[in-house]
Amino acid sequence: MTEIAQLLTRVEAKARNTRPWGWTSLPDPVDPATLARAEAALAFRLPPLLADLYLRIADGGFGPEYGLLPLLDSSPADERPAVVQYLAHRDSGRKHPERPWPDGVLPISHWGCGMYACVDCRTPQAPVLLYEPSADDADHAWYVDAPSLATWLGSWVDGTGWYDETAEEPEMPSWTDFRIRTTTTSPIS
Repeated sequence: MTEIAQLLTRVEAKARNTRPWGWTSLPDPVDPATLARAEAALAFRLPPLLADLYLRIADGGFGPEYGLLPLLDSSPADERPAVVQYLAHRDSGRKHPERPWPDGVLPISHWGCGMYACVDCRTPQAPVLLYEPSADDADHAWYVDAPSLATWLGSWVDGTGWYDETAEEPEMPSWTDFRIRTTTTSPIS
């Protein structure tokens, strides 16, 4: 069994036994047609691990804090789905160029107070970024939470994420690609 397959097994076990705030049950996974519609609306593909989470485990409703956002349908907590969030943030960024939203950065989990965990879908490692909207300017609103989605998920499963009560809150490095990703057009992958 590969490391990713082992991680998915561990994530699935924890997902079946824990509920984030607002979720009363674990939803069914999405079907391949739903994933294809989501990717068409986004104009990019989800990283394989993120796609597997939605296809094999559930359409959101598991993970740290408020859990993963649903991909296309509303959650029981009335949180807008990831695709809708992304498109709304991109549209808002066009209307308010002082706060652009980076191309290919999909919000996957809400932390409250407008903060999101996001996956950089344009980078092979699929790093998880933290968006902190209360920063004075957009250049200081983005941080690298984890170098990869696999690392981020492993932290959740192991209970070692910065958001866990027993974990020390690390100083996250700024995401240095922010300006590059908001001023140039990335190719569709």
